[in-house]
Amino acid sequence: MSADPIYTEMIIEYSRNPSNFGKIDEPHIHRHDSNPLCGDSIDLYINIDENKVSNVKFDGKGCAICMACTSVLTEMIQGKTLDEVKNFQKDELLGELGLEHLIKTSPVRIKCALLSLKALKHGIYTFFVEKMNDTESAGNLKEEASSLY
Repeated sequence: MSADPIYTEMIIEYSRNPSNFGKIDEPHIHRHDSNPLCGDSIDLYINIDENKVSNVKFDGKGCAICMACTSVLTEMIQGKTLDEVKNFQKDELLGELGLEHLIKTSPVRIKCALLSLKALKHGIYTFFVEKMNDTESAGNLKEEASSLY
């Protein structure tokens, strides 16, 4: 595993000791997604208070890249407004872990890296449409999530 340059020390550490791992009882947003090619399967849980992410956790299993990216994503969106979360881009997540090169070099691994962002975008879309009855704010999140990779 360490011979591959995508498995940096930071990715290995986050995969072994993920941040915000666990569940939230009765979350405002809950989204499950999986990547059958790699076996990744995650559940993302988010609570929203005063239009901000007040709590975010995830549960599941996956490869080192999936677990590290999901862990980092939860750290990056904690305390952010719904607009900031809605506009969160894949380059921000990939850049945080130095994985920008995956977009061109590893189409299989990019699915691992962006699984949590896909779940987040779908979850935020559902929150806007179903909970807030606000299709304007939902915008194109569903399409964006579907076309991440």
